[in-house]
Amino acid sequence: MQSQNAPTACLVLADGTIFYGKGFGATGDTVAELVFNTSMTGYQEIMTDPSYAGQIVTFTFPHIGNTGVTPEDDETGAPVAAGMVVKWDPTAPSNWRATQNLQDWMKAKGRIGIGGIDTRRLTRAIRQQGAPHVALSFNPEGKFDIEALIAKARGWQGLVGLDLAKDVTCAQSYAWDEQRWAWPEGYTRREGPGFKVVAVDYGAKRNILRCLASSGCEVIVLPATATAEEVLAHNPEGVFLSNGPGDPAATGTYAVPMIQDVLKRDLPIFGICLGHQMLALALGAQTVKMGHGHHGANHPVKDVTTGKVEITSMNHGFTVDAQTLPEGVIETHVSLFDGTNCGIALADKPVFSVQHHPEASPGPQDSFYLFEKFAEAMRARRAA
Repeated sequence: MQSQNAPTACLVLADGTIFYGKGFGATGDTVAELVFNTSMTGYQEIMTDPSYAGQIVTFTFPHIGNTGVTPEDDETGAPVAAGMVVKWDPTAPSNWRATQNLQDWMKAKGRIGIGGIDTRRLTRAIRQQGAPHVALSFNPEGKFDIEALIAKARGWQGLVGLDLAKDVTCAQSYAWDEQRWAWPEGYTRREGPGFKVVAVDYGAKRNILRCLASSGCEVIVLPATATAEEVLAHNPEGVFLSNGPGDPAATGTYAVPMIQDVLKRDLPIFGICLGHQMLALALGAQTVKMGHGHHGANHPVKDVTTGKVEITSMNHGFTVDAQTLPEGVIETHVSLFDGTNCGIALADKPVFSVQHHPEASPGPQDSFYLFEKFAEAMRARRAA
């Protein structure tokens, strides 16, 4: 008979390092890149953020599971992150909005979790060595083929050169009118005419679409592979480029030509995360893979045009190389953690983008103004 303290899950790094713990959620194996997230809230939003496709998330905050889960907080229809790593076993939910506990939700959604891990040690390893390729296994009987798991981790291709936007984008276009959650009504619907915005879905989070709707936008969402002709056929007053996963250079093979054609129409354009990187590539810049990336809801970003510092939510493993920005493209925001690029704008057009997530899901609300900036650009175009 197996001891109750015996490990039922293990996390195996490609270098052969092994972490044993207690499994929860779905059983089986999965292979992905391992990152850490420093957010103190929003584990459900993080697990359902399409930008985490191909990644397992280590949560540095130990109290995971304490607010349970609710369908209202899903950023997409199902979890996209491959798995989660936590210090303590998930706690029972203690929140009036919870409809399910985290463990049952993970199992129902086919995602593997491991608890009882020294997340400080693991986070230090990621910071020092970069995001490793790992295999995560949950077997209730505690039986693991370690050599096979190491081979899986070493054999995984990684995110460089991988286009994941096609895997997480919508299958067909749809309209969006749900607005941000507010007490006591919850989610409400936008009514009446608004600014006609085409949102290109590279892996869009629902709360980004809600922020657009709350800013007066009449949103039509198109798949990542939409052409310029398909975008412009909706007669948009503005074009939004969403967040998403994978290597921006790979997604750019089809996204960049579309954006370059749309840029010729002098429409307001706003990009977030992968959308920021797509815009930068379309303007002639380059992107590079980061060591361990930025993942958390406490990242300080400086708006160099105003001197203001914003606390932001971030999730990206690639970054725009500011040294490659062409003439006429202004660097508007920088990370105060490492100086990497966090925003650009065209000097003579209402075209801008940011690396961070201003929709605050999860995270602070310092950057909500960017949605209003986008709406104001469309309002000014109407008045011109």
